[in-house]
Amino acid sequence: MRKNSIKSVRVNGEVQRELSEIIRNQIKDPRICAMTSVVAVEVAPDLRTCKAYISVLGDEKAQADTMAGLKSAEGYIRRQLAGSLNMRITPQIRFILDQSIEYGVNMSKKIDEVIKKE
Repeated sequence: MRKNSIKSVRVNGEVQRELSEIIRNQIKDPRICAMTSVVAVEVAPDLRTCKAYISVLGDEKAQADTMAGLKSAEGYIRRQLAGSLNMRITPQIRFILDQSIEYGVNMSKKIDEVIKKE
């Protein structure tokens, strides 16, 4: 399976949609911030592993707490994912903190400041 094949894109999208639904509605861990979103998902070609890029709106403590909560709920999330997806193999999920949205907001603020000075 190629990296950008139709099957790969479809599996990534389906896993991302189900993962965000599970995180939003089924996990009751108070460490997980309410403003947590799944930015992207990369499922390996053999469908055994998955990288889930998570964005958390908040300070560094909220980000660290959310990542710790997700790591501790990894087994539960995988079990729920197995129940909702019709896949032979349920991938092992690895959560990665994605700070690209925060970086973009900071750069936008800096650009606005430079424009105001001129």
